Amino acid sequence: MSLIATDPLAGPAVWQASDFTHDQRWVHHLDADEIALFDRALAALQARGLRFPDFARDDFPLHAMAPRIAQWADELENGRGFLLLRGLPVGRYDDEATRCLYYGLGLHMGTPVRQNPRGDLLGEVMAVGDVNDKRTRVYETNLYLPYHSDPSDVVGLLCLRRAREGGLSSLVSVAAIYNRILAEHRQYLGLYFRPLYFAHLCEPQPSLSPIFSLHQGKLSCRYLRQYIELGHEILGWPLSRVEVEALDLFDQLMHDPAMRLDMMLEPGDLQFANNYAVLHSRTAFVDAEEPALRRRMLRLWIKMPNARALAPEFPGRNGFPAPEAAPA
Repeated sequence: MSLIATDPLAGPAVWQASDFTHDQRWVHHLDADEIALFDRALAALQARGLRFPDFARDDFPLHAMAPRIAQWADELENGRGFLLLRGLPVGRYDDEATRCLYYGLGLHMGTPVRQNPRGDLLGEVMAVGDVNDKRTRVYETNLYLPYHSDPSDVVGLLCLRRAREGGLSSLVSVAAIYNRILAEHRQYLGLYFRPLYFAHLCEPQPSLSPIFSLHQGKLSCRYLRQYIELGHEILGWPLSRVEVEALDLFDQLMHDPAMRLDMMLEPGDLQFANNYAVLHSRTAFVDAEEPALRRRMLRLWIKMPNARALAPEFPGRNGFPAPEAAPA
């Protein structure tokens, strides 16, 4: 059962922006040997005529990188909850090779999971949606993307192109938000442990989940205010005034500039974040007129072998079920 911690949380997952003023250990610069290993794995895959996503972990041989990948997985689950890999030479790969390389790395980290009812294993993050439709997935627009978590253990973003202006990526520590609420607004704390209806949890109808869950010593969070409001709207179950106040407080704290770590993802950057420990966001952006020059990211959702145990009232979410096969 999830409990409410009455003492401040501690450990590397509790951080704020100033902690990284002189600390760049969260950035790993891919070296020549690592890039050569990616290239050899890609060549081995291509030599066998295999294409994304129809290959398995052993078909993309990154085994020499296993100790490093294990360190990254441990950092995501037991450390800061995020990391950035920098320097993948994406300009040398075509779309198919890029997808194979990114998906292949995902297979060595864990199990890539589906991101929509179509069953896509890599998501195209581009401004293609209708900003006036509340059911539009928020990542499909160029508007400000509020802080949120995705329905998977870990989310990865590979930057292929920056926007002409804007599109800054931002991360915030869930545990740091918790400590602020505990210290400054304890009266609201219990509300974040009560179930709310969330839309877009990989199910046809909104599902119940609390925002916070504390289980086996680890705090987990699930949040995107727009999807909470949409879930309650769909079911005709309005949020109470005190619930709205609690969401307003949560938003106020997570938008405090002192809390967030901002970064501009450059082409070839791979950002990974633990969806239970870190919320992620993106500022609004202005795209180039030419479609081939517009901001483009590839998103990966991963089920991790070292993922934390979750409380029964905070059910795990790792992507959408496989689409049903069309009748013969």
